[in-house]
Amino acid sequence: MSLAQAFSEPEWALLSAALRLKHAVDRDTRSLPARALLDDEVCEQLLAALGPVIGSPTQAITASLLAKRFSFLSTGACLYAMSVYDKGLILSLDNSVIEYAHEEGLWTSSMPLDDVTPVGYEPGTREAWREVIVGTLFRDLLQPLWETFNRITGISRRILWENTAVRVYSLYDKRMEKVEDPAIRQRYEADFDWLLNQADPALLGLNYNPLKHFRRPPVLLEAEGKSIRFRRTCCFYYDASNPVEYCSTCPLLRPKKCR
Repeated sequence: MSLAQAFSEPEWALLSAALRLKHAVDRDTRSLPARALLDDEVCEQLLAALGPVIGSPTQAITASLLAKRFSFLSTGACLYAMSVYDKGLILSLDNSVIEYAHEEGLWTSSMPLDDVTPVGYEPGTREAWREVIVGTLFRDLLQPLWETFNRITGISRRILWENTAVRVYSLYDKRMEKVEDPAIRQRYEADFDWLLNQADPALLGLNYNPLKHFRRPPVLLEAEGKSIRFRRTCCFYYDASNPVEYCSTCPLLRPKKCR
């Protein structure tokens, strides 16, 4: 790998606004280094303090919702930079900061990195480079965090990994769909296919690929004139919302005849 050309102003504008990437020196005070959260006591203290802030009744639900938010932040910045800008961000335990700011019922947290310098690749080595970027994100950062959440709260690993998977789907299905350049579209479509169907599960630190496993076919809702890919598991967002709200892909909303 090699240093890539720095992000252009338009690239940084999108990453820092819509995808919430920032320099760690600008981190919110409500944050801690990602590696610190692997300490059981630190993790339990954070979840206990965060629960009342987000309206969560249990630490397991708090862990699920924090994982869902952090999945949006981490996969969004990393995979968008990789597939759209062809530039690598290193989201490792030692380079990443976890923010947990939440105000007036909404997450306001960002994705701080100590080093936001993009990493490039030599000609002919993109596939190996892509494996490093993806392995660092999923196997080295997210998998240890989800294991800690599971150990501390008992929250299902399947829920945590589907929380991650749905963020990846939304990124490629919706946000990247806005890209018009044919060459970029070809690249991100190839990356998405690789993530779903070809990536070695070991790159995610698992013995199966959750991105493939949780990719259900869409269900046509004739009355609403649209199709929805319903989740297999529930993230329990409805248990922390007042009044009660459900995610648009919540399995509890799936028509009974389709279950």
